[in-house]
Amino acid sequence: MAATSLPRRSSTETPALRVVRWWRELGWRHVVGLAVLVFALFPVVWIVSASFNPAGTLTSQQLIPQNADLSNYRQLMDQFPFWSWFWNSMQVAGVTAILTTLLAASAAYSFSRMRFTGRRTGLLGVLLVQMFPQILAFTAIFLMMTNIKSVFPAVGLGTKPGLMLVYLGGAMGVNTWLIKGFFDTIPTSLDEAARVDGASHNQIFFRIILPLATPVLAVVALLSFVLLLNDFVLASAVLGQGSPENFTLAVGLYNMVNEQFSSRWGMFAAGALIAGIPVVLLFQFLQRFIVSGLTAGGVKG
Repeated sequence: MAATSLPRRSSTETPALRVVRWWRELGWRHVVGLAVLVFALFPVVWIVSASFNPAGTLTSQQLIPQNADLSNYRQLMDQFPFWSWFWNSMQVAGVTAILTTLLAASAAYSFSRMRFTGRRTGLLGVLLVQMFPQILAFTAIFLMMTNIKSVFPAVGLGTKPGLMLVYLGGAMGVNTWLIKGFFDTIPTSLDEAARVDGASHNQIFFRIILPLATPVLAVVALLSFVLLLNDFVLASAVLGQGSPENFTLAVGLYNMVNEQFSSRWGMFAAGALIAGIPVVLLFQFLQRFIVSGLTAGGVKG
């Protein structure tokens, strides 16, 4: 194979011209990248700084606090049931994310592998419903959960299972379309070979399709987990009238600073910082699936 030679630069090129050439070809990209990095990291640095600021108020907030200590973390955990809020958020977001992924994957498998009357209408209907977020049904959800509590107290207003059911009510939509696009890239010959060997639809789905679709399932679970962990409106509607011990992080931290935000800013920042740790760890653990899971379903559908 013949080696391709790189174009030679003129030996008469002055240092000034070389700087201009470097800036035009590469230098401006470094400046833009640095500006974007500073823009993205500044809020994180500000929250970290606020969490270690012993004054704990907005008026005394500094980028580099003086006499930094862990007093905000100690007060947050001594004065409020923070770890109960943290566990509630992890439980609700984790369980619902798993069930959401399984529900969307089941719907995507039927739309991808089966041919039945109303298939196209069902796909369009799922997409249409997703265009109207659950927040539009805020009042209806509140009244429904209030009435359910009188019949089934375990899943009514003020309960974590009730909040999970509300989240599962809007679990399909975009997730189904995303997973279906990935399922369409899996050769149907695998299904046919499994059916020849006597496998049922359940066996094909759980033993063949789901293991091959691990990347997109990880992405859907991760995005669902982050969305549910940060949700405040629906969680406030369902859990806001119950015991403070059942609050999620979003609801608990909001109620903590509702009337004394400026004086509890440090504790709020400390709680928000701890709440972000599971998300960062999940991204680190699942990052190898993110790109492949988001792009593989876009080539066929």
